[in-house]
Amino acid sequence: MPVNETLSQYSDWSYTTAVAIYVLAMVFFLVEQSFGRKGRQAAERTRTRELVGAGGPTATADTATATADTATGTADTPAGRAPRTKAERIGRMGVALTVLGVLLHAAALVLRGLATSRVPWGNMYEYVMITCLVAVIAWLVVLRKAPARHLSMFVLLPVVILMFIGGTWLYAVAAPLQPALQSYWLVIHVSAAAASSGVFLVPGVASILYLIKSRNEKRPEKFARFAGKLPSLEVLDRIAYRTTVFAFPVFTFGVLCGAVWAEAAWGRFWGWDPKETVAFVAWIIYAAYLHSRATAGWRGNRAAIINVVGFAATVFNLFFVNLVTTGLHSYAGVG
Repeated sequence: MPVNETLSQYSDWSYTTAVAIYVLAMVFFLVEQSFGRKGRQAAERTRTRELVGAGGPTATADTATATADTATGTADTPAGRAPRTKAERIGRMGVALTVLGVLLHAAALVLRGLATSRVPWGNMYEYVMITCLVAVIAWLVVLRKAPARHLSMFVLLPVVILMFIGGTWLYAVAAPLQPALQSYWLVIHVSAAAASSGVFLVPGVASILYLIKSRNEKRPEKFARFAGKLPSLEVLDRIAYRTTVFAFPVFTFGVLCGAVWAEAAWGRFWGWDPKETVAFVAWIIYAAYLHSRATAGWRGNRAAIINVVGFAATVFNLFFVNLVTTGLHSYAGVG
């Protein structure tokens, strides 16, 4: 079927706008990351002065009333919670921008599919698009469960880098699928692989930050200013573990579907093609991570290192294997 050039152009515009909004959201998160701690400390100092003043001999009825409002909450401030600082409000604006970026990002993917009348993950540009979309959505889900909003910048940074590479070096003009990809297995196998790769980005970033935080706690002079603004090791470890637990079954399903597709297309389930081999290595690494957590109780640096190695293997498989090596998956390159 002919390609709808208008929808394709709209898709490209949505993609570019989404990248720009992600960058703007990163700026907002950077502000919160840089000044949020100072703002919270200043709020605590102010609140302490109010409580001390209310309990002093010169306290007035107005001061006591103000202190009671601070302790029990007013119509605008919930009980026990200090008023939001300016940095925290900026951080919440960053989340709103991220949601807007996700909507435009998803629109770019849908418009690409409508323009080509096929699933929009038939080349590297489109694969990077859906992988990054899943990564950001996964992070927004994490934000609803964990107090880690100020880490959003570190998640969006690799997303923006990947989308920039995808929109420049890997960009492919909208076109019908190559004959080798015209199979219903493309919908199943590639979507599972892209979804798991996107989710794996979150534990990869969390594990890297875990190692930085752990290094700082052992040697306070290392990464002193940076690590002090990171969440506790428990929070970072929990984020990494839970997202890996979610992504691993999806990744396993994608690998199995790839083997079934390979048997239908090439007459064998497994042929040690470079992409198959690296995917299998990555699967073993993540399986070792989950197994070590479940049996040996590894929750420290060793588990984080394994997770980082798994993430590195995933990125290696995405770029180097597809674009540098020659194999049966070479058609998945640019264009």
